[in-house]
Amino acid sequence: MGDEISRHEFSDEDFLNFRDRLESETRKLKEIFDSNAFDDGPETGGFELEICITDASGKPRPDNARFLKQVNDLDAVPELSRFNIELNTPPRLLDSDALSLMHGSLQQTWEECTRAAAVIGDRLVMIGTLPSLSESDLTVANMSDMERYRALNEQVFRLRNGVPLHLDIQGNDHLQTIHEDVMLEAATTSFQVHFQLNQQQAVNCYNASLLTCAPLVAACANSPYLFDHDLWDETRIPLFEQSVRVRGMEGESRRPERVWFGSGFARESLFELFEENLRRFPPLLPELRNATEHDSVLDDFFHLRLHNGTLWRWVRPLIGCSDGKLHMRLEQRVIPAGPTVADNIANAAFYYGMLVALHDDPVVLANSFATVRADFYRAARYGLNTDVYWRGGHKVNVRELILQELLPLAHKGLSRLGLDQADARRYLGIIRKRVESGQTGAAWQRGWMAKYHGTGAELVLGYYERQESGKPVHEWAI
Repeated sequence: MGDEISRHEFSDEDFLNFRDRLESETRKLKEIFDSNAFDDGPETGGFELEICITDASGKPRPDNARFLKQVNDLDAVPELSRFNIELNTPPRLLDSDALSLMHGSLQQTWEECTRAAAVIGDRLVMIGTLPSLSESDLTVANMSDMERYRALNEQVFRLRNGVPLHLDIQGNDHLQTIHEDVMLEAATTSFQVHFQLNQQQAVNCYNASLLTCAPLVAACANSPYLFDHDLWDETRIPLFEQSVRVRGMEGESRRPERVWFGSGFARESLFELFEENLRRFPPLLPELRNATEHDSVLDDFFHLRLHNGTLWRWVRPLIGCSDGKLHMRLEQRVIPAGPTVADNIANAAFYYGMLVALHDDPVVLANSFATVRADFYRAARYGLNTDVYWRGGHKVNVRELILQELLPLAHKGLSRLGLDQADARRYLGIIRKRVESGQTGAAWQRGWMAKYHGTGAELVLGYYERQESGKPVHEWAI
């Protein structure tokens, strides 16, 4: 979904032609899977960080075009709204001092961006949902000037026959509202972690990644407030699912949404997910590319990748290319942005360690998929204050599970990758202290509001001040 497209209006013929090419590329991808032709290079990691732009009063500022011109960095790109941007850092081999290098790279990029923002009076905030955001900020007038976003808006409402979106989130408060465009999605900002894997590990890694979703979202929650309502610990989860709500194909026994946890564990191959994309979901953005425009092996799958980019699984398989060879990677999408660079890297380390340690552990398939999915949504709502099911139905508090079993497992996983053990202790130590104290980003925000009873904008100012210190959130004073 990151690539720009050439236009935002499409004909019926465009959809038919796109469908033909999607079917052809899906068949071609099956051949790649069947012949085990993916690159099986060493494990590699990377991430994308979505950020909010605010003014000095803590309110969203639709200024990304001016900011991007000021920062002049190809690794910073616009997001859906004019008050969001995305930062990317180069992928790295997950060995040796990779975690420290990732931290240094992101910290340098962050500091360059914050300096550029200050020059034009902007502030950058890493947070899952911005407490100062109002519904009036989420208008098409504040949509970034890109064809793919206009097309996304038009096609979602074409498939909805013009029916407005109904947002309904029951948390500590109950939020219900009607919205007539896809800009609700702009209220969600995340830290998307990528893991390149080899084909032999792919099925186990995907299933293990689903299992990590509940503990990850509980330990990393940073999105309690939306439109002056106190909702879930990670409100970003139901908000994103409802912000582009378009059902799948007619005739399916279960018609899934385009943002979803998935239909089940992978069985034989991750090709099952791409086949499911083709079978269950109509194309949303039928941009066509001709063979003469291809300049790499990756372009042979342009239409398949574009279709996959308009399906937001919480764990999404991706097809990439390095050194002229196709590779597979997983994108873990449940983690919110922030609160600090240190917290982001700690969250990535926790995910990588759990993933590597769990991918060959029988616990992965000990629970039913329905149980794993239910645990995820319960953890997103209640954070560390909930129970999950583990090792075949054993009920355990998620905080105890993280402290007693998952953090030791994550240490083993990082060691198996060959990552520096001092780095592993440092970043997993941040997770341990956060979970022991119970002070996630969501908990800190609620604690601040309970003490000061301020506005959303005032909360953002307090958050920004502490974010600027660089200290991980468990050290923040209220």
